[in-house]
Amino acid sequence: MPVVLVLASGRGERFVASGGTLNKLQALLAGRPVLEHTLEAVRASGLPFHVEDAGHPGMGDSIAAAVQATRNAGGWLVLPGDLPLVLPETLRAVAQALSDSTVVVPTWRGERGHPVGFAVTCGEELAALSGPQGAAAIVRSHTPLLLAVDDPGIAVDVDTVDALREAERLLASRR
Repeated sequence: MPVVLVLASGRGERFVASGGTLNKLQALLAGRPVLEHTLEAVRASGLPFHVEDAGHPGMGDSIAAAVQATRNAGGWLVLPGDLPLVLPETLRAVAQALSDSTVVVPTWRGERGHPVGFAVTCGEELAALSGPQGAAAIVRSHTPLLLAVDDPGIAVDVDTVDALREAERLLASRR
């Protein structure tokens, strides 16, 4: 079974530059921290997960550390902690699609998002990542399955105060 890697190491510099006063993962969305919304979806998915929050310098470093910490996983779903609206069903769908694909990228109305799924065969590549680019080069080096999902939350990341407001609006529309 793949492990969801919740990346929570970023400094959130764009969020602060846009007027935010806290780290974006601690910013309140409907009265609860952004990261708590993300973790709620991960827990509801029933998939095992690992939170990587050691303050790594780049996304690649965070992914590598998380993969090394979960070395015996049956694959990985990379989920930045600032995607508070991703649905548990989407996490399960990406995990299921990994049984037939090496890399799975969810899409909503043609827009790519997260979590991006990686099969066990990508483990060495993921564990060797460093720097700010994350796993984009690994995705490009494979032919990813583009998995259409009915979940705009795959592309709603809270990088700015305006994005937090948009997430608040979308969350309210779900209720």
